[in-house]
Parts: sequence; structure tokens; C-alpha cells
Amino acid sequence: MFAASLLREFVNFGSIVMLAVGALLPIVDPLGGAPIYLAMTAGLTSAERNRMAKAVAINSFLLLIASALVGAYVLDFFGVSIPAVQVAGGIVVCLVAWSLLNSPNTQPAVDRSAPPPTPEDLSQRAFYPMTMPLTVGPGSISVALTLGANPPAGFRGLLLTALAHALGILLVAIGVYLCYRYAEIIMRKFGATGTGVVVRLTAFILLCIGVQIAWNGVHALIASAYPAAAS
Repeated sequence: MFAASLLREFVNFGSIVMLAVGALLPIVDPLGGAPIYLAMTAGLTSAERNRMAKAVAINSFLLLIASALVGAYVLDFFGVSIPAVQVAGGIVVCLVAWSLLNSPNTQPAVDRSAPPPTPEDLSQRAFYPMTMPLTVGPGSISVALTLGANPPAGFRGLLLTALAHALGILLVAIGVYLCYRYAEIIMRKFGATGTGVVVRLTAFILLCIGVQIAWNGVHALIASAYPAAAS
């Protein structure tokens, strides 16, 4: 009986972990974000880019775990709805994608006389815009909020679910680190022309995603205000 109960707990724990990974990984899409990351860190050295990849992965983990565990309570406290987060986040994603879509094809020359970026500068860039909204955007935050929206009853179930969510989010963050850490090697296979094409296509897809996220929020707001019109 004890072994069967333990096996059920283990299977349930594993299913929650895989649910978190399966729900978040396609939206975070670290492999698709690798060319964007490489384009936005073009002026950095390889060592600085590697440190930023680690910082982005850590920020992504903290942001997603906070959204899953306490995000819904924070939004309720400030009276902010998820559709409002989607509209604002979608607009920010569109602005970033538009700037990348219209960026010059040639890599900007590095000013040797300029002082190297400080760790504080790199930390700020690692959070915005590299972590939010490019890596952890409103879509993945909404999914993380949904994962933690219905906690199970009882302290044991709540603790196991929180640990499972944390493990699943940790696996996603490791994927972010690996894809960003080796983005230069991955994109080197495409060459200069291929990298430019991939960056443009990825930026356009990111622009479409931003429009879709914003529209989902607008549609939800309209549906809540005018149910008959939305239907």
C-alpha cells in the first residue's frame, strides 16, 4: 500500500512537472529567441554575452516562479486583470520587434574608445528587454499565472505542486541558458546572410505574436464589458 501510494505521488509529481514544461517551453521558445538574443547583444564580447545568458536564465526562472506562486495575488491586490497585462505586454513586444525588424543589416561598429559596459549595465539589459518581454513575455506570464491559479487543498499537496512547478520552470530556464549561451555557435552555421534572414523572420514572427497577445487582451476586455457584442 505504501509503495503504491508513493508511486502515485511520484507519477502525479512528474505529470505536474511535465505540464509546466509543456505549457511554458513552446511559449518561451528559447531556440527561436536565440537569433534575437544574438542580435541585441552584438556589441558585447563572448564573455559578456555568456554572463548575460546566465543572468537572463536566472531572471526568467525568478519571474516565472513568482508569477506561478504569487502572481495572481499580486494582480488582485492592484486590481489588474490578465487581459490588461496582455494588452500592455503585447504593445511592448510589438515595439521591440519593430525596432529589430528595421535594424541595419550590418553589425554596428564597436567604439573602442567607449568604456566597457559595467556589471550594472549588463544586469539592467539582462532584465529589460532581454528577460522581459523578449524571453518571458505576457504570454508565458499568463500561462504561469494559470498554472498557479488553482492550488490544491492541504499543505502537502500545495508544497508538492509548488516544488513540481519550480522544477518544471527550472528546466525551462536551463533551456533558455543553453540556447542563449550557444546562440553564437548556433547562428554561425547559417553564416552572415542566413543569420540576417533568420533575425528578420524571427522579428516578424515576434511582431505577429505581440499583435496576437495584444488582441487577445483587447478581446477579453471587450468580452467582459460587452458580453453580447463579443459573442
